[in-house]
Amino acid sequence: MENRRKFIKKAGALGALSLLPSAPLFARDAEVQTVPENGKWPDGSRLVVSVSMQFEAGGQPDNAESPFPQNMDKGYKDLPAETWYQYGYKEGIPRMLDNWDKLGIKVTSHMVGSAVEKNPALAKEIVQRGHEAAAHGMNWSKQYNLSYEEEKAFIQQGADAIKKATGFTPVGYNANWLRRGENTLKILQELGFTYHIDDLSRDEPFLIKVNNNDFAVVPYTLRNNDILLIEGKNFSTDQFFRQVKTDFDQLYEESVRKKRQLSISFHDRIGGTPQMVNTAHELLRYIQQHKGVSFKRKDEIARMILDDPNSIRE
Repeated sequence: MENRRKFIKKAGALGALSLLPSAPLFARDAEVQTVPENGKWPDGSRLVVSVSMQFEAGGQPDNAESPFPQNMDKGYKDLPAETWYQYGYKEGIPRMLDNWDKLGIKVTSHMVGSAVEKNPALAKEIVQRGHEAAAHGMNWSKQYNLSYEEEKAFIQQGADAIKKATGFTPVGYNANWLRRGENTLKILQELGFTYHIDDLSRDEPFLIKVNNNDFAVVPYTLRNNDILLIEGKNFSTDQFFRQVKTDFDQLYEESVRKKRQLSISFHDRIGGTPQMVNTAHELLRYIQQHKGVSFKRKDEIARMILDDPNSIRE
């Protein structure tokens, strides 16, 4: 932790760029002007960072997966695991919200409908503080095995719960573990959604055709996801910092030639712990020191891509 703080402090004093392996490339900012039109962000950003804050705690089923061994006898509740999830809305999200304010950034919160119904005031506060409320299903159920009408009702119920609690109409969607079904995108387009994130195929947003209309894909990533790197793993916050920093450094280097997006995901009961919020603060401060980097909500990214005639189309 101390070494990381020294690194951040030294980076600020020296302009940060000279400390990076790829510093010579960053000095050639004139190259940015030679980027092809479809490789430029419409607002002039060099690289866009998209931060996700999952609001799931409270919506999980009984005996949901947790860091505790999954050896509960059938018919009994895993009470310690329930308190682990409760941490997400009692401590995690409030702490992350304060951190986003300190950093001056806005994020996208993917909200499970049943979690919002149990903590509507917290969901409303997220929106009141300037963040996006995106849909994340009504509960943790699978949706890829539902009929067309069942899945449509499932998605609509989750969105309605968010709208009722926050006044915000969700336009973005994230399926449970990204596992959408064959009908999901058609349903989302019919319900008025404009984008989804359940795609790992690119490091930049792109457009697809759904029901003969443009639909935005704002890609997700597993490699910068706290639930895979931290939860119940022997993986330190220093390793998390280094891994995401390295991802950023490479994408920033590539951004002189093409459009690049860095996605980072934090879950309420994991990313909201003291050590992870401290780490996130130092990591994002490091990223903010780089010229041309902007932080955007996913609905903002989707709108830019939908309005940009040079967006990648698949």
